[in-house]
Amino acid sequence: MKDYRRGSHSVFQIHLHMVWCTKYRKKVLEKDIGERLREICRQICSDMSVEILSGVVAKDHVHVLVSIPPQVSVSKLIQKLKGKSSYKLQREYSSLRKQYWGQRMWARGYFACSTGNITDDMIKAYIENHVERDDEFHVE
Repeated sequence: MKDYRRGSHSVFQIHLHMVWCTKYRKKVLEKDIGERLREICRQICSDMSVEILSGVVAKDHVHVLVSIPPQVSVSKLIQKLKGKSSYKLQREYSSLRKQYWGQRMWARGYFACSTGNITDDMIKAYIENHVERDDEFHVE
């Protein structure tokens, strides 16, 4: 039987595959910036009761497979992930402030797909084969 999450008045399993890119597809998410982004994403998800099932921080985009509770909307989650990470990363890394002088380091849109059409295993395999795997949510 599948692992269902439970709330005080609900039982649920809502898995989403989300992808968002840096503005102009600049390859800035390398090394310590990528690792810091991973920490920020983990903290935001933890604060919102969102479980990260798998993920990868590539040089110019982020893939994440998450399990969200029913009260969290996709748009609100993406808004928090992109907004807070942009703010914190630009405050901590002056190189990003110089490249993104308009204070927005993420491109406008995002991709989000529930895993109803394809299985979680297919998405995990895609993310794992994206680059070498080092843990459940790693940096290229």
